[in-house]
Amino acid sequence: MKNLQQLKLDNQICFPVYALSKEIINRYRPLLDKLDVTYPQYLVLLVLWEHREQSVSQLGEKLYLDSGTLTPLLKRLEQKKLVIRERSKEDERIVKIKLTSEGENLQKIAASVPKQLFEDMKVPQEELMQLKKTIEKILTTLNQ
Repeated sequence: MKNLQQLKLDNQICFPVYALSKEIINRYRPLLDKLDVTYPQYLVLLVLWEHREQSVSQLGEKLYLDSGTLTPLLKRLEQKKLVIRERSKEDERIVKIKLTSEGENLQKIAASVPKQLFEDMKVPQEELMQLKKTIEKILTTLNQ
């Protein structure tokens, strides 16, 4: 009977993580609508704002996304004129992703998004940073 207790929703570790993730992404939506990007597109832009240029595989590693998921997402960002996709001159199998000037300019507008989200959560920043640290530790362990 004890094993059946593990099947209760209240005893699941993954469920509150899933529900919180969904809720946070929903809170991002109106903020990102103003930028005309989706949450996954925003994640790509965050990486590019930090690193300026990345290969598709580098983006995939950083965002835990495979190329099958990334490719259509990157095509849409290119259609919006926020990124350029081009093959590496050294190795044509490698596709490099770079920001356009429009993509760079969007960073200034997006700068307020994290602050707005933090304010919306109404949880002390120290607690959120501790949660982030714990989640990153689990992710690292699972991906070893």
